[in-house]
Amino acid sequence: MKITFLGTGTSQGVPIIACNCIVCQSTDSNDKRLRCSVLIEAENTTFVIDTGPDFRYQMLREGTAKVDAVVFTHEHKDHIAGFDDIRGFNWKTKKPMEVYATPNVEIALKRDFHYAFGEKRYPGVPSLNLHVIKNRPFTVGDLDVIPIEVLHYKLPVFGYRVGDFSYVTDVNFISNEEKQKLKGSKVLVISALKQSEHISHYSLEQAISVAKEIGAEQTYFTHMSHQMGLHAEVDAQLPEGMNLAYDRLVVEL
Repeated sequence: MKITFLGTGTSQGVPIIACNCIVCQSTDSNDKRLRCSVLIEAENTTFVIDTGPDFRYQMLREGTAKVDAVVFTHEHKDHIAGFDDIRGFNWKTKKPMEVYATPNVEIALKRDFHYAFGEKRYPGVPSLNLHVIKNRPFTVGDLDVIPIEVLHYKLPVFGYRVGDFSYVTDVNFISNEEKQKLKGSKVLVISALKQSEHISHYSLEQAISVAKEIGAEQTYFTHMSHQMGLHAEVDAQLPEGMNLAYDRLVVEL
């Protein structure tokens, strides 16, 4: 299984106007982060987790020719805004996209992309088969997917485990029961917004503490704002087996 980090950043803390901070002005490509998403490719099944505002560019940049499904973590705009661009894959495959979403995400998709769900659909709008999921395992193609329910302040969000790979973003609380689903992972990806504490995201220190508890062989931190600091400087200070993720990082399992 091949996992490509399409984006490791967040809209949180990023100014609308040009920013002159040291991270935004960095020439290190690892400091240039698009919105959070990963591409999971197995022998027979390829899917993405989340379609943020950068989804179209991410797919073009990677030269991705096939996506069988989209799996959503939650309904916030920085995770669903690029959904319209699944239409390119519809055109290529001549098939609807398989979409896996919680009831809350279903409501958001039908609100923001209502034209894809109407009875009289305009030719060329996104085509999809919507699968409403709950906190129990499901399959995407021939891959078994285990939801991990966490809290993003008071909002329930799903992380996912696929084999030895676990991905959890937008989180500031994981119950002991849900942590058990993560234990035994070879690779854990978990969000760490910045160095200081935040109301709805783990800080780097908090994410490190949770990662130590879970005990994966390798942990990557994602969903980082520019307030995290320079990639090279922060990464060098992390415990062994823990690193900041970066856009276009590839992990093979």
